[in-house]
Amino acid sequence: MPIATVNPANGETIKRFDALGPEETERRLAAADAAFRQYRTTGFAERARLLERAAGLLDDDREDIARTMTTEMGKPLAAARAEAAKCAKAMRWYAAHAEELLADELPPETDVRDAGAVRARVHYRPLGVILAVMPWNFPLWQVMRFAAPALMAGNVGLLKHASNVPQTALYLEDLFRRADYPQGCFQTLLVGSGAVEAVLRDGRVAAATLTGSEPAGRAVAAVAGDEVKKTVLELGGSDPYIVMPSADIARAIRTAVTARVQNNGQSCIAAKRFIVHADVYDTFAERFTALMAGLTVGDPLDETTDVGPLATERGRADLEELVDDAVRQGATVLCGGRRPEEQPRGWFYEPTVLADITPGMRIHREEAFGPVATLYRADSIDDAVGIANDTPFGLSSNVWTRDEDEQHRFVRDMEAGGVFFNGMTASHPALPFGGVKRSGYGRELSGHGIREFCNATTVWYGAEPGGGA
Repeated sequence: MPIATVNPANGETIKRFDALGPEETERRLAAADAAFRQYRTTGFAERARLLERAAGLLDDDREDIARTMTTEMGKPLAAARAEAAKCAKAMRWYAAHAEELLADELPPETDVRDAGAVRARVHYRPLGVILAVMPWNFPLWQVMRFAAPALMAGNVGLLKHASNVPQTALYLEDLFRRADYPQGCFQTLLVGSGAVEAVLRDGRVAAATLTGSEPAGRAVAAVAGDEVKKTVLELGGSDPYIVMPSADIARAIRTAVTARVQNNGQSCIAAKRFIVHADVYDTFAERFTALMAGLTVGDPLDETTDVGPLATERGRADLEELVDDAVRQGATVLCGGRRPEEQPRGWFYEPTVLADITPGMRIHREEAFGPVATLYRADSIDDAVGIANDTPFGLSSNVWTRDEDEQHRFVRDMEAGGVFFNGMTASHPALPFGGVKRSGYGRELSGHGIREFCNATTVWYGAEPGGGA
């Protein structure tokens, strides 16, 4: 895939970039290694000062970088502005909390004595150069939720971004440079996917984090495993959205629309499978379909647009194949299911609702990365849980119920990294984010995320001669 900005609203190539050659890649690896040796010795106050400065610059740049993101991958402009604001918020959160999150842990005195020590503690140290392989769907946020905690922990970053968002990738390097981070602390590698293995195998790279597809995760995990290097993987998701009879149905329906079409439906934590109890299924299906059909599809730079184009032509083709397969096997199209006639250019697809889904359909097992919702009727809570867990993924989940017994049951039985009640799944710097099964492993954000790329070092002090410590 060429490294280029191609506007998905009209298919026009705006700018092409040459991939870095071996010599320039080597120079950047050497710079990252040298930067880590210096940066690791800085204190939390200095790291926080730098990150706060970067957050301020991002605030100043919000409109420009929002337009860049929209032009590169098609998200509505308002969503792009919100993404930039969320990044600045997360940066400030880690600047304020990193020292507390990485404070030394002190075992109980009795355990210390039992270990034969007079003092002991757990100290968190940075690992080194972290390679981040990032996707295009949230081109700023996906990077920042790695970069902010990693930099506050004392690590340095190498970013291999998706090839269709090169201007956003270069902006990120420039942002940290303008914030006065030491040279080499955060660098963008404009390289193709074929160059990732050599970088990951380089001895100066300590670990890797990847957000992306399951095949990409498998490839990076295989190389990292061969090199015995730590990885964090956030892969696909086919999140369930369960609606039980006790729910506020009107709110559940309104939120369901946003949950499905956020980011033009291209979000790993977007609700994709809508599992509705039989008692409220007909009402939900009718009103949800009407709202989905009424969304405005168009130019993402137009403030009135609800749903923009898919980011790539291949992505739209993949989505069409899933829908066509389902229809051939008996799925009912309640709305959408085609390219909009009024948008002949660009990679648009109508908001779509499919019902009568059966297990043999590909869309039942595979992630639909676009504005396509599948509806399931559940006869009981057991049925709802069974449908929800009948997927290879386990990223997050949404459940609408006001029944506390039901809530306890869903927390116990849902196979997912999160259970969000009576609201839409979202990521927040204070809460751990990640999944189970083929959605990956490890956690981003919160204290869990900042400690993923730290060496938890046991520090043990024995008694000195004469009884001193």
